[in-house]
Amino acid sequence: MDGVEHWKAQIQELIDPLQQEILRRVQRIPDTQLYTAIGIIVVTVILSLIFHLSKRKKSNSIVLAGLSGSGKTVLFYQLQDGSSHLGTVTSMEPNEGTFVLHTETSKKGKTNPVHIVDVPGHSRLRPKLDDYLPQSAGLVFVVDALEFLSTCRAAAEYLYDILTKATVVKKKVPVLLLCNKTEKVTAHSKEFIFKQLEKEIDKLRASRNAVSDADISSEYPLGVPGQPFAFSQCTNRVTVAEASGLTGEILQLEQFIREHVKP
Repeated sequence: MDGVEHWKAQIQELIDPLQQEILRRVQRIPDTQLYTAIGIIVVTVILSLIFHLSKRKKSNSIVLAGLSGSGKTVLFYQLQDGSSHLGTVTSMEPNEGTFVLHTETSKKGKTNPVHIVDVPGHSRLRPKLDDYLPQSAGLVFVVDALEFLSTCRAAAEYLYDILTKATVVKKKVPVLLLCNKTEKVTAHSKEFIFKQLEKEIDKLRASRNAVSDADISSEYPLGVPGQPFAFSQCTNRVTVAEASGLTGEILQLEQFIREHVKP
């Protein structure tokens, strides 16, 4: 024990002068410089914490939504393995998976996977969308460009419900209107679909605004009062693109995904 105490005493003798010298040097620093240095250290620590927390919370989830028959599931499999899976039927449960996009599997180096969720379009199953929106980095609303005129009203109603959801508004979830089945010559253009959906949503907005606030308490106002509705009025960004799940032409879809989930 005496030996240990002896070593402790020697170490303390070495430390004491060092501590005193550091204290003397600190005391010589002008107050303004000292406070500035402390401030820089504190700000650096705070920014570092914010950076790491934001990176940890960054979502890698993309949600596919739309009416039944719009081709969501075919697009899901094209993203996953490059196949259209022609044998698929109307989904009754969400398809989801975390994977590197099929077109990126041959790339060298590490590529971050994407979590893709294909939510069933049947009206009774749409509430499942609320389970995935809070964690989503973006939402793809798939529209059947071939049968658009017969489904325009229903698509607009579903899209209206999405755009007025608190989660979408508060988080400013980016939305891509994806016009699918464009390989057919009779398919409508993305410009036409975009404008028609704006018109239909404008009609819906007028009718729903007549409903009491108590009945639509879960909705947020859409558009600018007194002006025709336009997607540019949304708090979140709404864009339009084309795709063909059948032929695998999904470049614009992949670009949207990688814009919001970095590779």
